[in-house]
Amino acid sequence: MKHTLITIITATLSLAASTAASAQKLVIKGSDTLGAKLVPMLAEEYKTRNKGATFEIAAEGSSTGIAAIIGNTAQIGMSSRRAKATEISAGSAKGVKLRPIVVAYDGIGIIINGGNPVATLTRRQIELIFTGEYTDWSSVGGKAGRISIYTRNTSSGTYADFKELAMRKRDYASSSQKMAGNEQIASEIARNPNGIGYVGLAYLQSVGIKVVAIDGVLPSQESVQGKKYPYARPTFYYTDGEPSGETAKFIDFTLSDEGQAIAKKVGFVPVRPISQK
Repeated sequence: MKHTLITIITATLSLAASTAASAQKLVIKGSDTLGAKLVPMLAEEYKTRNKGATFEIAAEGSSTGIAAIIGNTAQIGMSSRRAKATEISAGSAKGVKLRPIVVAYDGIGIIINGGNPVATLTRRQIELIFTGEYTDWSSVGGKAGRISIYTRNTSSGTYADFKELAMRKRDYASSSQKMAGNEQIASEIARNPNGIGYVGLAYLQSVGIKVVAIDGVLPSQESVQGKKYPYARPTFYYTDGEPSGETAKFIDFTLSDEGQAIAKKVGFVPVRPISQK
């Protein structure tokens, strides 16, 4: 009887441990570019294939994702930029090895109000607009009106990447208005006839906006993949060293044909050709 009772207890504990493991919550923090659309869609599809899996996703900017890995408050940090040397050092000081995993490619599209007649701008004009040297649309062939600049906030990887890709690392105009996410920028520009800003490929179809060609090239999956669009960049998951368990399974799913097909459907460029089945 005693042996039977011990067997039952052991089996119960094993079942409980198995259930807890299968129901592990994945905490994912960071980039709005990844976290507003793509990662939630990946998570929903993953949950249909892995019963009991749960997620907590917070899309508040790339810096918060990398900080979450360093601070051990998330298993995956989403980032639209590479980790800075200071972040890598901060992680090392805590025994954290920041490991980047490229999960998709993106292009930073320049958007204006749908009623603005401007159709194309040069890279030089973009630099002069966002640094505040051009302040009126008449300077770039548009109707007279003061240019309203919308950018991401300073915790955003896109905020940092755009400075490097489009502004030669110069400072943004002091008049620029900082927004929390891509959707907020698109929404503000749709309401402001003189607005200009930038969003990722997945947000170019927002109502009331118009996408501007840069030196004649529009942002698209094809122009990013073909390396013709100037404001293209990789996007990342960051982990603390080699991922394992549920974290590794979700990353593998993201990089699988199924996961990359979702990335393409959302508007990103897959990291490799997707097998046709």
